[in-house]
Amino acid sequence: MPEEETPSQRRVLLVDDHELIRCGMRSLYAEIDDLRIEWLEAVTLLDALEVYAQNPPIDAVLLDLNLSDCKGLQGLRRFVECHPGARVAVFSGTADEFVVRQARALGAAAYVHKGALMDDMRRTLQALLQARPGKRESNMLPNAALFPRFAASALMDRVSELGPRHLEILELVLSGCANQEISQCMSLSLGTVKNYVSALLLALDVRSRSHLISLFR
Repeated sequence: MPEEETPSQRRVLLVDDHELIRCGMRSLYAEIDDLRIEWLEAVTLLDALEVYAQNPPIDAVLLDLNLSDCKGLQGLRRFVECHPGARVAVFSGTADEFVVRQARALGAAAYVHKGALMDDMRRTLQALLQARPGKRESNMLPNAALFPRFAASALMDRVSELGPRHLEILELVLSGCANQEISQCMSLSLGTVKNYVSALLLALDVRSRSHLISLFR
């Protein structure tokens, strides 16, 4: 009798500081169709960078946005800078349109919503893992499985015209950072940060910082 085919294996690094979430992902998605998943774990960005470097090959990374040692999409930026070949998917409890668009622009391979239905989560993980890094396959699921879709909006059209530095500062403003925190995080003078924030308000045609934040909630 011919030997029974065994599922292909993929290795996924899950970066999340909530043990219950890590345990749930391991238990619910140990295998997806013909893909068996070996889960590696990290609770901080620094741990994740080390685990990725020391345990090749890793086929994908699920990276939470809220870790103790990084804010928002800063973690995604640092990960892709340190490991340009990594397939890093944002793993988040929010599906905010600006964050999703920004993550995609920064090189995220997917945006995985923690609150997704199990079937949707399974489809997204399958699409993410069907091909190994750098390899294209004809049976890959369409990109619609990897990122939430949003209706076009005038505000997002204006956001898409912003430069990289303005986008970084906008993200920090939306994360609730004060000008002083942004100054320290980005190694810019306080006056420079104020100028950037003023330019953002003008470019996005909003009256105040609080008005800006309310538009993205």
